[in-house]
Amino acid sequence: MNVETIDRLMMAHCIDLSKSSGKVGEYPYAAVICRDGVIVAESINRVTHDGDVTRHAEVVAISQAQKTLGTVSLEDCEIYANAEPCVFCCYAIRESRIRRVVYGLSSPHMGGVSKWNVLGDTDISSAMPEVFAPPPEIVSGYMAKDAEQALIDWNPLIAGIIRQRGLFGAAPRVITEVMHEQAPGLRGRVLRFLRRNLFDYFGRR
Repeated sequence: MNVETIDRLMMAHCIDLSKSSGKVGEYPYAAVICRDGVIVAESINRVTHDGDVTRHAEVVAISQAQKTLGTVSLEDCEIYANAEPCVFCCYAIRESRIRRVVYGLSSPHMGGVSKWNVLGDTDISSAMPEVFAPPPEIVSGYMAKDAEQALIDWNPLIAGIIRQRGLFGAAPRVITEVMHEQAPGLRGRVLRFLRRNLFDYFGRR
């Protein structure tokens, strides 16, 4: 399958998960993580169910993916979210080195791209390249109208308030190209090796 087909399948699945999240009393957020077009982890929001404000869908999915793959480094993975990940989730994305982030609705007041650009920040990867990979490729506004409609279907009143306050928006589709080379040179390969086999081994066990 090509990238466009995978993106459409994964985001459609993510939006369906967000609907199920709303039906079980959570906010309608979801995340899907895949590698080579195969889902390795997925989660709905679990804040209400677990009584824990840190249990955002993206963070739960990242934790599951790390356990499934047996590594803290998800550099070969992509994450899909129906809404722009918040700054908290975006830091987890950077720390786990996910290479590509695709989301639907933008979040101009809470987002880790449009409000605080954690995903696009180059300072942490420049200062600690053995720990942090370069910024991921970002695809925003993907299937945003479908994601917005799911929010409306969940609760039209709350969706109206959200729209009035500008908390989420169906932003136009924008692609921020991945900043590291598709075929990294010697330095890139060495750093990748160090991240997985030196820092992760000694610093994240």
